[in-house]
Amino acid sequence: MNYMIPGLWLFVTINAGAASVADEIDFGSVTERHQMIPMRDGKQLSAYLYTPGGAGPWPGVFEQRYGSLRGTSTRRNAAKMAEAGFVVALVNFRGTHLSEGKWVGYRALQWGERQDGYDTCEWLATQTWSTGRIGTFGSSQGGYAQNYLAVTEPPHLVCQYMIDTGLSLFQEGYRIGGGTRPERFKGMDGVCANPQDNRDLLAEWFAHPHYDDYWKAEDCTLHFDRMNVPCFTIGSWYDFMNQGSIASFVGRQHKGGGNSRGKQQLLIGPWLHGRTNKGNRVGDLAYPLNATWPVMEHMVQWFNYHLKDQPTGVDHDDTVRYYVMGAVGEAGAPGNVWRSVDNFPPNATQTSLFLQVGEKLSRNRSSRASGSTSLVSDPHAPMQIPGRSFPGARDAGAFETQNEVLTFTTERLVKPVEWTGRVHAELFLSSTARDTDIIVRISDVYPDGRSILIVDYPWRARYRDGFDHEVLMNPGEVHKVAFPVGWMSQIFNAGHRIRVTVASTGAPLYEPNPQTGKPLTLEFPDDAVKAINTLHHNAQHASRIIAPVMSPAN
Repeated sequence: MNYMIPGLWLFVTINAGAASVADEIDFGSVTERHQMIPMRDGKQLSAYLYTPGGAGPWPGVFEQRYGSLRGTSTRRNAAKMAEAGFVVALVNFRGTHLSEGKWVGYRALQWGERQDGYDTCEWLATQTWSTGRIGTFGSSQGGYAQNYLAVTEPPHLVCQYMIDTGLSLFQEGYRIGGGTRPERFKGMDGVCANPQDNRDLLAEWFAHPHYDDYWKAEDCTLHFDRMNVPCFTIGSWYDFMNQGSIASFVGRQHKGGGNSRGKQQLLIGPWLHGRTNKGNRVGDLAYPLNATWPVMEHMVQWFNYHLKDQPTGVDHDDTVRYYVMGAVGEAGAPGNVWRSVDNFPPNATQTSLFLQVGEKLSRNRSSRASGSTSLVSDPHAPMQIPGRSFPGARDAGAFETQNEVLTFTTERLVKPVEWTGRVHAELFLSSTARDTDIIVRISDVYPDGRSILIVDYPWRARYRDGFDHEVLMNPGEVHKVAFPVGWMSQIFNAGHRIRVTVASTGAPLYEPNPQTGKPLTLEFPDDAVKAINTLHHNAQHASRIIAPVMSPAN
């Protein structure tokens, strides 16, 4: 089935902080009502139910999130979905907005004493209007919630639809690459009925600096065997959480139980993180119209098949579909097409590109006995990456030209090169500090000089040997820091160049490392130190990027 149709209506979500709106909206035949849903511990969650006209019964679909549910678009789109023949429930997390109980992040949704997702699912299934068949949907926070729900195995959960999702908050949310994000999550006070709940939660996180039993207690990757429903998962190339979307599909598809294993589908497109943005315009780029994905229409077809037994054809669609990105605005440029495969990732040749003296990037390993480049990492005067969202599909030149940022670039390509898969970095680093961060970025440099950012990722050096323990650096000693930079599918066109950018700071997107080696704290310490970080690229310490290069036949 072909869903690459431009201009279709897409499902919209409004996050926390959305402006309040008047309660009265004409939803036609659909009725909206507020409902408090009881949980097993006596607390009640705030929900809004959208019910079709007519007698029913209907299957139910629901989304869980901490963000506001009262935006006009959110409400209209829930009603639009209800018109397709579902009772739609929008539910707020415990302790947010009108929901009772203490805000504990996602922990009350999981497989512990409180299982708010399970209880919500089973309450919906037993209502008089219900057929007893329940599905779930949502993106980002609503994706995490669905993975946590699946592990609890509610008997009436039939299927799920996730967009830009996650599995482990230690790796993909509260932290990134081992780096903490206190300033980012202090803002969660705003969704809490009692803001002190959020401050208590942040203190709890910092009491567990490593990946220990506390974090394992909310890590879905340990429980794929308990996920037993089919799920359609959408990932986005310009989203660091694409790691979660892909890992969720792979884990469920190959390790899942019951109706999960072998019954997953994955779609990855050239988009940023979100739900309403699965069109062809992304950042500074305008892809062909085939890059558009009709989220709402396809989601209804997915639910019609699984919840109503209607032959919509989604069961015959390819298991994995991904968009191979190419240059835009260049006639005849290869790429910008959808490709279908049975599994992900496809086979690729792991190919090294070595960082060289003179800001060069080459397949040739350096023969030099010495060679290095240094930069200053100052947490009090960090390099700047504005905003809190990954600025993918945009020209990264403003960051690359800052003083303490290093770039390594290939010669102009004589023929196109495709990378499809996960890119890894293996860097050799020394520092004057006991701890530091390293940020690696991959860009497609156009002939006109624009450096279009595709992926980046930071890594905290103390966790270079694993997140379950820390190993501080010995000042002046060379240490290997190896980590995944991100997933991508990109054809770098002939005449373009491939660029690797390396830095140690990029605030406020990545909150600076104090670099003292002391335990990390919720409040930034007064004794943070400046460091000189040296990246080694010589015969003995050959810093490199490992790229998944596809053969021309693919």
